Amino acid sequence: MGGKYRITGDKYPRMRRPRHRRTLVLVSIASVVALGLAGWGTMQLIDVFTGGDKQASAADRRADCPTPKPSTPAKALPAPAKITVNVYNATPRGGLAKAAADELKKRGFRIGQVGNASAAYDKKVPGPGVLLGAPTAMNGAFPVLGTQLPGATPKTDARRTADVDLILGTAFKKLNTPKAAAAALAALNKPAPAPSSCR
Repeated sequence: MGGKYRITGDKYPRMRRPRHRRTLVLVSIASVVALGLAGWGTMQLIDVFTGGDKQASAADRRADCPTPKPSTPAKALPAPAKITVNVYNATPRGGLAKAAADELKKRGFRIGQVGNASAAYDKKVPGPGVLLGAPTAMNGAFPVLGTQLPGATPKTDARRTADVDLILGTAFKKLNTPKAAAAALAALNKPAPAPSSCR
């Protein structure tokens, strides 16, 4: 070949620019870092928006779900002063009926008849006692009187009067303490909260 590209010796002329390897390495590293930052930023944005949605939905639920109001009892329970109790002793131990009647009187109950139980119940009550009265007493006098003797069994008969019988059984030891009985009575009169439909 002649002229400008004439070959002399054993060296050949370069026809292209030399590669800049350092530049390529730097560009590659910068690309990887940029992609990593973009991915991290995307995850942060997703977390922010997802957390915001959860908080908003919780606030919406609180706004849509009002605070439940306590439900009023269907029927107010009678006060002890409105309940007449007949106290009968169905055990072989003497004096139980009078002692229990005196204690119930101190706690505000009206006391009717006091004595030994009838033959139908005499020495035939294995538990602490029996509450006996008209069917209407099941949701009235029985729960109130039952606070004085936990474990007493409620039963109904054909009477039409409002008085109730407290028949002391073989397992009877003593009435509930005044403090415990008052707490149980207060719990009975406390309205239960209405069930909430919100989740």
